[in-house]
Amino acid sequence: MATKITMPQLGESVTEGTISKWLVQPGDHVNKYDPIAEVMTDKVNAEVPSSYTGTISELVADEDETIEVGGVICTISVEGEESQEGQEEEPTPEASSAKSEIKTEVSEDTSNKKRYSPAVLRLAQEHSIDLEQVSGSGKGGRITRKDLQAIIESGSIPSKGEPVKQAQSEEKTKSSVPKAPEPKKAQEAPPSSGGRVEEIPVSGVRKAIAQNMVKSKHEAPHAWMMVEVDVTNLVNFRNKVKNQFADQEGMKLTFLPFFVKAVVDGLKRYPQINSSWQGDKILRHKDIHISLAVATEDSLFVPVIKHADEQSIKGLVRQIDTLATKVRSGSLSQADMQGGTFTVNNTGSFGSIMSQPIINHPQAAILSVESIVKKPVVLENDAIAIRHMVNLCMSLDHRVLDGLICGKFMADVKQTLETMNEENTNLY
Repeated sequence: MATKITMPQLGESVTEGTISKWLVQPGDHVNKYDPIAEVMTDKVNAEVPSSYTGTISELVADEDETIEVGGVICTISVEGEESQEGQEEEPTPEASSAKSEIKTEVSEDTSNKKRYSPAVLRLAQEHSIDLEQVSGSGKGGRITRKDLQAIIESGSIPSKGEPVKQAQSEEKTKSSVPKAPEPKKAQEAPPSSGGRVEEIPVSGVRKAIAQNMVKSKHEAPHAWMMVEVDVTNLVNFRNKVKNQFADQEGMKLTFLPFFVKAVVDGLKRYPQINSSWQGDKILRHKDIHISLAVATEDSLFVPVIKHADEQSIKGLVRQIDTLATKVRSGSLSQADMQGGTFTVNNTGSFGSIMSQPIINHPQAAILSVESIVKKPVVLENDAIAIRHMVNLCMSLDHRVLDGLICGKFMADVKQTLETMNEENTNLY
């Protein structure tokens, strides 16, 4: 008897996962906790372990198919079950007949036909496909993404009351059923510039990033603001102590921990910012967990500094260094990505001076720290001086936050940074 293995919960607020790669095939023997598939979500990529020791019976989900948490991804024949079944009494002819009838019913089962994954629904909406007219090749008649891709490639899009088979047969006989509009195909094709092009497949991580960003922009009404901060005193202080800090602690003292510290202090004074939208309610988080946007050459990860309000600047340096090392080495775990309540994005590390970050759903806001640059500034006595200036750019979810409270928060962060110097800033 085959036992079902389901899509596990791979993080807070994660409701689905996409099978990016199967690590096993039907007939393979696996031990308990052996990885059987690579799964990506909008938060993390992970390997799904087997819950049992046995032989893989069937891969229910296809690669690149999105399955809801708790949905069946494969079945496995668990060791020991077959021997127990063999010890059962021989079935009577009536029982055998009943079993054969049950098998026939299972083979004709279409109970899963109307269980559509988000990927299937998106494709159907984009190409105006009537899913009622599509025959699914998945288990229980479930429609897979490959079924829709085959229909799209064939050019015969079924309309209401018009089955796919009929549309395909009429196309072969060159009847009056119209194909997909040619102008649409021409529009989807890459622009013809006369030059050479390279087709780059979209990786699983890039797909997850895209889905999360689209979800955030579609659901959250983004508003944006920016403040300019004079960090001359901070720059002088950091330059003075960075070598000594590196010798004593074995870590580089960058500017980012100072900015995170200022943000954390601001969140303690304005806890409304440390919130998230939950449909019919707003959650105001009492713990401050700072998500850090860390980029690689082709991906973006958002590990989390837990209880950042309990950390000194030295502690933040260590946390940031540890998480960045995990990202670069590919050893980031699910736990490292969970629980963030506010995101800090260090876009200044690659020279940006102004940006409009997308909110890390379901958080209420994100702050980008831009590049520190020297600029001529008019001082209070109307004198002009060269100062180290930085822009802080904040995107906010207008369902949760308004301009007034965010303006006060940004002013608080600005004041904290501008007063950071050797006299009143403690690294430890």
